[in-house]
Amino acid sequence: MVICKYINTVFWYSVIAVYCTTRMKIITVTGYKGGVAKSTTSVHLATYFSAKGKTVLLDGDPNRTAIAWSERGENKMPFIAVDQRQAVKFVAGSDYIIIDTPARPDSDDLKELAKGCDLMILPTAPDVLSLQPMLEIARDLGATKANFRALVTIVPPHPSTEGKQMRDELELGGVPVFKTTIRRTVGFPKAALAGVPIRDLDDARLRIAWADYQNLGKEIEELLK
Repeated sequence: MVICKYINTVFWYSVIAVYCTTRMKIITVTGYKGGVAKSTTSVHLATYFSAKGKTVLLDGDPNRTAIAWSERGENKMPFIAVDQRQAVKFVAGSDYIIIDTPARPDSDDLKELAKGCDLMILPTAPDVLSLQPMLEIARDLGATKANFRALVTIVPPHPSTEGKQMRDELELGGVPVFKTTIRRTVGFPKAALAGVPIRDLDDARLRIAWADYQNLGKEIEELLK
């Protein structure tokens, strides 16, 4: 059953809650399918919030993408990336917890995940096949009054308008969506291979990609106030 792979994730949410303080913020990044920059978003949000306070990235993805990313850079990330099963050891005293979940949650799992965080982020690609699933997810989460936002990722460069079109369609369908979109770039695979966030690559052309995540981080800060 699909729910089986989520049992541990939901369980560890309850563990994390025991160690939460009023100042600690939990941000969950999840998606209805793979390949939507879920782990890339988790890594770069953890990078952004590490400048604001102690940040831990809990990797619940079966592929352990975020942990592998960090290990390739000899764990020199500005945040701690650990398996979610190590949550008890690392979350105490943290200011920000970023959770990278498994992909493809079903409706019930999604609702439980939403209850365990301050903000849920749902990355989605800007294509017509992604629209209907996002509308269905928004309908399911809307009934829980969860704090969530869709994030349009892997946006083709100008003059393509696919990113804007996707945002407009989501808004028209009543889906809360970030103003910021994340551009597609070969820089993200390069950063993953090097084991660093994209801001640390020695290529001035990639600064605009890091700026996307900086803008996203600022939006999130406003939502969490």
